Amino acid sequence: MQRIKLVFPTQEYKDQVLEYRNEFEINGDSMDGTAGLANKKDFDEWLSALVDNSKEETVREGLVQATTYLAIRISDGRLVGMINIRHKLNQYLLNFGGNIGYSIRKSERRQGYAKEMLGLALEKCKEIGIEKALVTCNKTNIGSAKTILSNGGVLENEVPEDGEITQRYWISVK
Repeated sequence: MQRIKLVFPTQEYKDQVLEYRNEFEINGDSMDGTAGLANKKDFDEWLSALVDNSKEETVREGLVQATTYLAIRISDGRLVGMINIRHKLNQYLLNFGGNIGYSIRKSERRQGYAKEMLGLALEKCKEIGIEKALVTCNKTNIGSAKTILSNGGVLENEVPEDGEITQRYWISVK
């Protein structure tokens, strides 16, 4: 049974997105898969960047075309996570970032939302023509590794990055 849906951010979700960012800031968590939400002054600037980066002809310099989705719980409309799908890989993404980055707010973790969200994102990958998706995580992030493995991830290798180890998994998109 599907518990969440992926939706493109709109003004309708402004308050929830800001609340989401605040929860990450309070907990000192990394905001992976949020398309730079932590680095934007305000919601409108972030949303404008998402719209630009979702189209090949307007993607911002140094970035690749990407689509960011909010994971909204169907039962109550609550934002539980975010996921970013990069349509292509540049050298950095190939080595460290992957096609897909995601996050789940701390208050909603360990409930299976990441597994479901990644599964839905893989369906989106198929729609845009990605046949094999690279998904990475820090070696110490056991929960993320389990999420990737549960969606068919196969570990290719581990690479050092800034004193950490990044695990690189490939998932065949069916």
